[in-house]
Amino acid sequence: MFAQLPVSNSFAQLSPEFYTRLQPRGLNNPSLLHVNNDVAGLLGLDKAQTESDEFLQIMSGNAPLPGGVTLSAVYSGHQFGVWAGQLGDGRAHLLGAVAGHDDTGKPCDWELQLKGAGLTPYSRMGDGRAVLRSSVREYLASAAMVGLCIPTTLALCITQSDDPVYRETTETAAIVTRVAPSFVRFGSFEHWYANRRPDLLRELLNYVVSHFFADEVKVAQSDADLPAMVCGFLDGVIKRTAVLMADWLCVGFCHGVMNTDNMSILGLTIDYGPYGFMDGFQANHICNHSDSEGRYAWNQQASVGLWNLYRLANCFVSLGVPQEALTECLDRYEPVFTATFREKLIRKMGLVQWQEDDEQLLEQWWQMLHAQKADFTLSFRYLSEVMHDDSRFLGLFSDKSAAQQWLQQYKARIAGISGNEAERVDGMNAVNPLYVLRNYLAEKAIWDAKRKNPATIENLLTVLRNPFVEHAGMEQFAALPPDWANEIAVSCSS
Repeated sequence: MFAQLPVSNSFAQLSPEFYTRLQPRGLNNPSLLHVNNDVAGLLGLDKAQTESDEFLQIMSGNAPLPGGVTLSAVYSGHQFGVWAGQLGDGRAHLLGAVAGHDDTGKPCDWELQLKGAGLTPYSRMGDGRAVLRSSVREYLASAAMVGLCIPTTLALCITQSDDPVYRETTETAAIVTRVAPSFVRFGSFEHWYANRRPDLLRELLNYVVSHFFADEVKVAQSDADLPAMVCGFLDGVIKRTAVLMADWLCVGFCHGVMNTDNMSILGLTIDYGPYGFMDGFQANHICNHSDSEGRYAWNQQASVGLWNLYRLANCFVSLGVPQEALTECLDRYEPVFTATFREKLIRKMGLVQWQEDDEQLLEQWWQMLHAQKADFTLSFRYLSEVMHDDSRFLGLFSDKSAAQQWLQQYKARIAGISGNEAERVDGMNAVNPLYVLRNYLAEKAIWDAKRKNPATIENLLTVLRNPFVEHAGMEQFAALPPDWANEIAVSCSS
């Protein structure tokens, strides 16, 4: 059945220093917890294929992908601002790439990667496994980002087993099959710079440009053309990263571990671990309990994105690219981020067009949300209805008088906008989700998954697939978090 799949192995064509070829360590007595049919469709897989035993065996690491070359990639990186040296796919195995299409119908090769498929030469002190808890969180987060129109790696399915895995407690093993055009990271380039291998750095650059930036940049045919290629490539990465940071901030998303080895060269959200969508807004919110210094707090993510880009750009000094040219590229990050963030906020607030006084209005908005720890998602969502009925909005604030004072200014601003009121409301609701993947919802899905019950996962995927419209009978997924949600803690082991 899978022997006819159009599979390629472009990454495996790189020099052998880039990876180690090895087979995964499959799960014992695996079962399929859930398949994301939307992702399967992008790969050209139908229901008969995803329900087959062959599919289960491939996705649980017990059988190879026909035509694929299985490998784990090496990379390095900065972790929490400190050079960590060699890292790599410590529990991930790349199976190969399936020829499919993207969500616009354009042909696209999708790499399949098993996360949690056993030890690799890059596992360091790890066991190469993933637990069911973290696998469910990544699976759901990928789908949530797709629904929010935020670039992300995808997740095809979860396979699970009763195999024990030891973390803080004994848990059970699972494998999540990740899907992306490429899993190359900032740290993939840092590795060859640190190891003083400009030949392999250039090989990687040529590969990435020719496969993923061909519409923007030409591969250099000579050393004289190299600076132009590097700067064109960096411009693309910088723009994608700046937009991604704005996307994250506008939905209250915190990645939690923005190390350079967790930054996609394609501007995708990658490596979901201790992430979180904020409930009550705190500008300095830290979602990762391992982040004791708050390096990756919500309001630090844009600056960390730039810091990481500096680490990437610095690699190309070894290829003879002038520092001045690299700095000029990096200087374009802040304007792109600022313009994107402002544009998105204008839409979220229903302001239509930026005015000078809006700076103060928005600053007061953030201060009010922060002071009262108002729910991030619902504050934006209910703001759309205040010209008709402000009760739900005000109900989110403990100090209603302060909220009413700000609301008077906002209503005056909105009243000065010409146009159809219904269109303004619809426009705001089209960018302000009603549903996000709150930690407590993910926790409920994990509880069910431990009982081999995918019902909560299925219901969550239904609302997260289109989080901007109300889904009948799904009101509980838009509710404020219960008190017990405050006890949920995620860390680098999540």
